Amino acid sequence: MTNTHEHVVAAAVAALPLVGPQRLRTLVGGLGAVDAWRTIRGELAAHDHIAALLAQHDLRRIWRKAATDDMLTRTEQSLIDNDIAVVLATDPHYPAVLRGDHAAPAVLFVRGDLNVFQRRRVGVIGTRAASAAGRHFARQIARDLARNDVAIVSGLARGIDAAAHHGVLDAHDAHDAASSIATQCAPPIAVVATGLDVVYPREHATLWNAVAECGVIISESPPGCGPDAFRFPLRNRILAAASEVLVVVESRAAGGSMITVEEALQRSITVMAVPGSPHSEVSAGTNHLISQGAATVCDATDVLVALGLDHRHHAASTDTRVPPAPGERVVLDVLAQRPLTFDQLVAQLCLPITEVALRLGRLEAQGWVVANAGWWEALVRR
Repeated sequence: MTNTHEHVVAAAVAALPLVGPQRLRTLVGGLGAVDAWRTIRGELAAHDHIAALLAQHDLRRIWRKAATDDMLTRTEQSLIDNDIAVVLATDPHYPAVLRGDHAAPAVLFVRGDLNVFQRRRVGVIGTRAASAAGRHFARQIARDLARNDVAIVSGLARGIDAAAHHGVLDAHDAHDAASSIATQCAPPIAVVATGLDVVYPREHATLWNAVAECGVIISESPPGCGPDAFRFPLRNRILAAASEVLVVVESRAAGGSMITVEEALQRSITVMAVPGSPHSEVSAGTNHLISQGAATVCDATDVLVALGLDHRHHAASTDTRVPPAPGERVVLDVLAQRPLTFDQLVAQLCLPITEVALRLGRLEAQGWVVANAGWWEALVRR
């Protein structure tokens, strides 16, 4: 995708102060990028609703002051330096699933290959403060779905989002290493809130680059935009619209995941949830969704059925862990109910401290449990 003058101008309009998605749709969607820019600069007369828009909040003065030739030059250079493509809603390669949305972004910023949107797509989302078990499950189900040619849509945030994207990359690594795998492997789709030159969180720089290289990252925020709080709820509508099915792995009763759920329900998109312990705060939201009628997700088969795909011979991850011995299974079954501290576990099992420690050590070495901030959690299929 090559950025033309029109695309650079559209990016500059998107970067004007106080624009926002709705005003951008009015300007670029109503006038076209170049005429919108010329109108803002006073080179063309503003008529009807455009004149009314410019009269709001002193926008005519604010935008005219910002819309300089220097801004155009800086915008173009930023797009080049960061390998960011600009895609307009009128472009033929604009994702069809977004084009028909009532709140479709007028301008998209893209790193990677938009053809990924032609695959079947499932959103996998959840809390940033995820449990180790939640991250494990998100990574596993994303890996299994990707191996069945289903593209995973997520937000590259901490917690569940990052785990889901890692799962897709796991599937691609395994696919590349084993040419005998017959199934196609779908690339990842990331929808982020910041400009594509502003990695957030910073520790995800390697993950961002891997997702962009393997699949695609999109944003409606122009280069230079940081992680402003208002951008994340806006991002969530795009993530929801990009998904055919939305899977919530872990979520508190309120928060960003629930905003995405509301956006999905408004669009009649199927919402599914992973059940969790009633004692876990990070499962309060998912358990509530299930109580309200959302379908449960225990593995990739549940999602494939929701998509109407043949799940009878789906490619699933093989669990290579050594099965726990009967004594260790007792410990694992207790932790599968909810995370516990070591002292709580000892009290519940009524076993000697040394015996519990030995069994935990063996389970941890085999990959069945993990210690997370003083709490022991089970890593098992739900």
